[in-house]
Amino acid sequence: MPRSIEPAVGGEALRPLPTEFAVVLQPELPSLIKEIRLEVTRAYPEYAALLDGPYGESIRFGVEQSLSVFVERVASPSATSSLRDELCRGFGRFEAYEGRNLESLQGAYRLGARLALRRAQKLGRRYSLSPALILSFADAILSYVDELEALSRDGYMEAQARNGTRDETRRRRLLHLILAGRPVPQGALTELAEQTGWRLPQQVTLVALRGPLTLAQGDLDIDVLSDLSYPQPHLLIPGPVDEDRRRSLGSALGATRAAVGLTVDLADAADSLRWARRTLELVESKMIADSPLVFARDELTTLWLLSDPALVAHLAALELAPLDGLPASRRDRLVETLRVWLTTRGTADQVSSLLGVHPQTVRYRLRNIDSHFGDRLADPGHRFATEAVLRALELQGNRYAD
Repeated sequence: MPRSIEPAVGGEALRPLPTEFAVVLQPELPSLIKEIRLEVTRAYPEYAALLDGPYGESIRFGVEQSLSVFVERVASPSATSSLRDELCRGFGRFEAYEGRNLESLQGAYRLGARLALRRAQKLGRRYSLSPALILSFADAILSYVDELEALSRDGYMEAQARNGTRDETRRRRLLHLILAGRPVPQGALTELAEQTGWRLPQQVTLVALRGPLTLAQGDLDIDVLSDLSYPQPHLLIPGPVDEDRRRSLGSALGATRAAVGLTVDLADAADSLRWARRTLELVESKMIADSPLVFARDELTTLWLLSDPALVAHLAALELAPLDGLPASRRDRLVETLRVWLTTRGTADQVSSLLGVHPQTVRYRLRNIDSHFGDRLADPGHRFATEAVLRALELQGNRYAD
């Protein structure tokens, strides 16, 4: 980007940004990120589909990291940036794998810088900041963009050096196109599939991987599409994962952990990958038991109940409201008794055996529950919602709503 900034204004030399300026910048980040996303997708439509697809979360995280690290450096010039560095290299690698040059990515970086500078100018007027300070900000953000571009260029060159054959590039582009979501560009899919000799299946199963990666494309069955260099590596398997496929996949994975999504129509491949990644997240948070190969189909209830933890918290507050005001320990005992009773519909003796307390204690608690909830538990809608939310809270570690 050409720099047209004068080295001084009114005789005042440019200098490093004062660390206090980070306090002014920090509250602007959420709205600035939204503005950058909107303007970048308008200027570069190819990124709009990516942000709405399975790669969107990683891209948004990379943008947030890039801006956050800039502000962190204002507050503390020695702040580290290893995560941001790898994400920027990943952006460059992705462009190489997609068969594009770096023009669009560089243009997006520079557009983001212009928007950040425009925001700084507004802050300058709002807080009566000196012109020299705004010029120092401009100089700093332009130097920062140069740094981001250099990191992405490194990733791009690295990917080109490792890219191997043109067929591998096409297979990776085919995978990205499949995961772009509906509407599926059937003509482009068919053309790429024919060029690579890959037969388009009616159904697919996506597999999410987590490091350390110990496999390469050559370890996989020839009909498996893969992206092993992406920050969230994944595989596409034609059709379901039967026993033969499971054995070959397990052999290829080695020490690499993986979660297998549901088998879906080709057009719904992104859903399968989303469920596989969510399964991995729940394994990492110890809400699903760990194993080398986890299948989402075995964890559907858990995936459903924990699909939106914030919503579960609101539902818990609503359904357990009759217990508000009780001491925490008493409330927890009643909630646990209610959960076991709703799950088993058992007698007091059966519930007491599961809870490890005397049957008379269970009867006392059930009378308390009845006095607080009244007719609510007789209503099928409330009863189902209460049971669902209690099961979800149990999966989260018995963290009942306060």
